[in-house]
Amino acid sequence: MQLQTLKSPIFCNKSSLKSPFLHENQTFLKHPHREKPNLNGFALKNCKGVGIAIAQNSWDSQKFSSFCGEDENFKSIGKVADVATLGNLCVDIVLNVPCLPPASVEERQAYMENLSASHPDKKYWEAGGNCNLTIAAARLGLNCVTLGHVGDEIYGRFLLDVLHEEGIGMVGMNEDTEAAASASYETLLCWVLVDPFQRHGFCSRADFSKEPAFSWMSNLTGEVKMAIKQSKILFCNGYAFDELSPGLIISAVEYAMNVGTTIFFDPGPRGKSLLLGMPEQQRALKQFLRMSDVLLLTSDEAESLTGIANPILAGQELIRKGERTRWVVIKMGPKGSILITPQSIACAPGFKVNVVDTVGCGDSFTAAVAFGFLYNLPAVNTLALANAVGAATALGCGAGRNVASLDKVLDLLRVSDLNEDDIFWNQLLDGNLNTPEITLVSKMIVNGTSDRMARVSIQKVVSELLPKLETQQERRIVSS
Repeated sequence: MQLQTLKSPIFCNKSSLKSPFLHENQTFLKHPHREKPNLNGFALKNCKGVGIAIAQNSWDSQKFSSFCGEDENFKSIGKVADVATLGNLCVDIVLNVPCLPPASVEERQAYMENLSASHPDKKYWEAGGNCNLTIAAARLGLNCVTLGHVGDEIYGRFLLDVLHEEGIGMVGMNEDTEAAASASYETLLCWVLVDPFQRHGFCSRADFSKEPAFSWMSNLTGEVKMAIKQSKILFCNGYAFDELSPGLIISAVEYAMNVGTTIFFDPGPRGKSLLLGMPEQQRALKQFLRMSDVLLLTSDEAESLTGIANPILAGQELIRKGERTRWVVIKMGPKGSILITPQSIACAPGFKVNVVDTVGCGDSFTAAVAFGFLYNLPAVNTLALANAVGAATALGCGAGRNVASLDKVLDLLRVSDLNEDDIFWNQLLDGNLNTPEITLVSKMIVNGTSDRMARVSIQKVVSELLPKLETQQERRIVSS
């Protein structure tokens, strides 16, 4: 795909900050809140004036609508959504530029304002942030809802249409206030920039303020609380702190705990800056690490938060310090991944693929971990699926609507070409792990087990995953 070129750049920089979100041109639909379309069995429900897109073939819309408008202390009628995401909703705009953004804050801000002076063609737009996770999860058959803010302008309508097309609900976090003309009420944009040497950079208005982008939010609305209560998982990542205040984020976490919603947290690259940030950011991060049921980190992020280089030992340390932590999942790129519980360690090598773009791979991986958690899959099955979904996203350009399709995931699982490296895994596991159960997915089985670990055949794992995924595939075909 040829990206739009910015003809009048004003600065140059050699740094590389972020991979681009590349994508194909897509149809721009009319705003679902205004015309309430009926697309492929989708209905639009309204709770106290908040539009929520509901996929009729997956959501129990009768149950969901039955509690709209009720008091927040109503008795639970069952959790009708699988995953709710908190904040981190944005539109990514990918542009070719002769030079990347400059280093100084003032010059970078001027650069971004120059970019924002005109609207690039819609074919350069893509849903970003937590949309990546929810789209990947929805394609696996999970029912998803996003909690956040989008503005009532062209970018916000685009983002809502993308979510609607993918069967993902959206609950606005506005505090019963009319949208102001101020930029603080507009949809957050991330300008993803690619220079002639394929180096990448990005900028957003959130980069230029000490306050979160939506600092005007101070309380959880009744609609947001309802959505959290009716979701099995609440997911949050470190980028939510760019938009929402630490106090508001923690209030959502505490409410989720009170209503029995599982908490997934991925600190991401923001983890280190939050650890060294303002006191309220540090407190919020520490509370997340203590109170989350599932933590997801790269090996580098785990080391930065614990000071422990070995990712397994780092994960065990996070579990030891956590009050509710059941899983710590460590992502190691093409090497694979690890799932650590208080009683066990599960390991799975990654799949061999020709990587095109790694943007969105981590989000897609998390969607599959949520699938495994909700379906109570064996740990190694969950990891193998997550590796496959992440790898399937890497086969395409960018994220958003270009994350893994279920067809690509199934193809990778059926081929089962693992990136095995016994030396790597033996070295990683050659420590005082004090864990009674260690399991490794493998193409080769040597008498089934060894003194150190049990090896599980990838063929066995795939034979257990395929029926569940093929059922989801059939349902998507029927619903379309």
